Amino acid sequence: KIREALALVRATAPGLEIDGEMQFDAALDDAIRSKKAPNSALTGRPNVFVFPDLASGNIGYKIAQRLGGLTAIGPILQGLAKPANDLSRGCSVNDIIAATAITQMQVSDTRAHHI
Repeated sequence: KIREALALVRATAPGLEIDGEMQFDAALDDAIRSKKAPNSALTGRPNVFVFPDLASGNIGYKIAQRLGGLTAIGPILQGLAKPANDLSRGCSVNDIIAATAITQMQVSDTRAHHI
């Protein structure tokens, strides 16, 4: 799944700094990445992480949010007939606003492709 997604992104946005399958520690840390993925095109710390399925994504973003103090929005769902996203039962008002904004952008993008 990750390899297919990587190929699609590279075909659609060839100038985007992106890399494929790698362990999270290598994706996050330059020093670890230089050892585990020496041919990686990434420079600096990534700001988006893609997980292979909803369960993995849920685990990853909750860890980032709770232990790392990072803003986590999601899960963001893709590949559905119409835009839809999810909210955790423990979400805040800001989480709701962020998810609503992303869903609205998905609606706008869907409409633009059907015009």
